[in-house]
Amino acid sequence: MLVELSIRNFAIIKEVTVSFQKGLNILTGETGAGKSIIIDALGLLLGGRASADFVRYGEARAEVEGLFELPAGHPALTVCTNVGVQVEQDGMLVVRRDISNQGKSIIRLNGQLVTLAMLRELGPWLVTVHGQHDTHMLMQSDKHINWLDVYGETALGSAKHEYSQLYTAFRKTKQDLERMARNERELVQRIDLLAYQLNEIESAALTPGEDEKLLAQRKKWMNIEKVYSTMQDAYRSLHGDQKGMDWLGHAMGDLERIVGYEEQLVPILETVQTAYYQIEDVVHKLRQLSYQMDFEPEQLAIVESRLDQIQFLKRKYGKSVDDILEYAATIQDELDDMHHYEDRLQQIEKRLTELAADLAVEALELSVIRQECASRLAQEIEQQLKELHMERARFAIDVRQTPDEDGVEIDGIKRQVDANGMDQIEFLISPNPGEPLRPLAKIASGGELSRVMLAIKTILAGTDQVETLIFDEVDTGVSGRAAQAIAEKLARVAGLRQILCITHLPQVASMADAHFLIKKEMSEYETKTIVTRLSDDERVTELARMLSGAEVTAKTEEHAREMILLGRERKAVN
Repeated sequence: MLVELSIRNFAIIKEVTVSFQKGLNILTGETGAGKSIIIDALGLLLGGRASADFVRYGEARAEVEGLFELPAGHPALTVCTNVGVQVEQDGMLVVRRDISNQGKSIIRLNGQLVTLAMLRELGPWLVTVHGQHDTHMLMQSDKHINWLDVYGETALGSAKHEYSQLYTAFRKTKQDLERMARNERELVQRIDLLAYQLNEIESAALTPGEDEKLLAQRKKWMNIEKVYSTMQDAYRSLHGDQKGMDWLGHAMGDLERIVGYEEQLVPILETVQTAYYQIEDVVHKLRQLSYQMDFEPEQLAIVESRLDQIQFLKRKYGKSVDDILEYAATIQDELDDMHHYEDRLQQIEKRLTELAADLAVEALELSVIRQECASRLAQEIEQQLKELHMERARFAIDVRQTPDEDGVEIDGIKRQVDANGMDQIEFLISPNPGEPLRPLAKIASGGELSRVMLAIKTILAGTDQVETLIFDEVDTGVSGRAAQAIAEKLARVAGLRQILCITHLPQVASMADAHFLIKKEMSEYETKTIVTRLSDDERVTELARMLSGAEVTAKTEEHAREMILLGRERKAVN
């Protein structure tokens, strides 16, 4: 559950810290005081989109921090482990998000930096927000299947998983078939193009690494004249009259004549002799290399021409000869596939037929289970509506299938299928006796929609593992006995889950386990929102204001005090 929420420099909130408790936490205040801003701030901790507009004017950044207590075995703990965040045995998790006035966001879980994707994976397990948007979703029949499947998750889970896997394979195979069945002219053109490219590469008769070898050859041929000339200079410096070897020979002869008179000259003579014979070997090798270097300008021209050809192919097919050869192998495989086009087309058609047959079986099984779940959910919603003072209302869930010539044959009829199966779900209601069941979106009033939504949320609260539920003005359009029924229903759900509820109804506020007043203070220089937990006497004053408006009288205070006492009695009974 949410233990504490701390907000700094967020919109008109300068600094607010709110400690929540188990049960029903009520937030009230005049319109524009900042109630929705608190929900927006909490939304950031659940992975909402950050914006520089959230930062209070004149401040460098906004900070939102929430302390959550997670019971053992909670799915959020698994998510934390998966993203590498450590949670101590007490189950305490601190979620913090900082937003700069440049719009940049920093997210930490228990002090550890995480990404927005990680937070979005965790957020739905921490808090579920139910607002007027959910009521609008009730008006959209295409969303009704989601409500039903959440309710029947235990019964539907296995069948839906099997169907989903088959549908993914069916959809992919169908896309493959559609791709292959496209304009035959495009296929022929593609074959012609690939055949031309393959022929162009094969005609070049490339060998792996050829371009590198040719570059080395070109470098050699381009410098061969300079190499030959320099080698000749070196040769002439060492060989001939009055050259290096000649002088070394004189030195060696001189030393040989006197070495017998001086022993210390022996190693010197040996060194000179060694040098003489080594130089003699060098001269021999230089002469041989000179004879071998038979330069022909045509050879350089051949190398240059071959490199030009390879460069042309590189511009079209790859950065190196190896890349070009790899591309050739790829298009050869594609050509082979295209030449076996008819065979592959028949294989895919056969595979699609098999998948469609299997998909039909799974879709039918899923539909049967879903209809059973729909019947149970409709009965439970109808019972909940009776408790919400819609005693004569009838509620049903229409489970139907749509014929489709391009669909999957199921029980001899081709039907439309999608990722959810073959069923289209729509909620139907008859609010008053004598009226037929009709789509919820066409006949339900705002107050009726709020009660239907609360009925659904009450039912789902028992199956949902999220500890904290937020109801943001879900009682819009409701008054009188219906408002009291909603208040009691919220209190009952609060026995199972922690609830934060923003409301304008005193009937709902009177059932609070903790009541927080949100008000806006304005001075000459700034505007800020303040959140205060109300004492018993302060609750009386706030409920009196909600009952009568701006002017609070003794009678409204007395009425407010009575409502709080009755609220406690009803909670004790429940």
